[in-house]
Amino acid sequence: MDGMRDVSAIRWHMVVTGRVQGVGYRYAAVMAARRIGVVGWVRNRYDGSVECEAQGTRDQLDRLVAAMRAGSQWSRVEDIAIDQIPVLTGADAETAFSVRR
Repeated sequence: MDGMRDVSAIRWHMVVTGRVQGVGYRYAAVMAARRIGVVGWVRNRYDGSVECEAQGTRDQLDRLVAAMRAGSQWSRVEDIAIDQIPVLTGADAETAFSVRR
């Protein structure tokens, strides 16, 4: 993804709380991320929350967060905590958005 090498790329670490496991939430996040064009990953956490890292432009990440707030039709998002973290580049750079186990 050429946009991921752009200096305007940023990366966010997000923790989503609410009813977000076992309700198609990760699938909805992956579909939204791929549609928007960001790279990164999403996974369930042992405490019942969902964790995500996503990289793209500020506009792309804002759109992803809006989609993640909406979630799946069965989910209920209470909060999304967001921290900006270093962008992955070079050999560490991702080329897609996926579910991690």
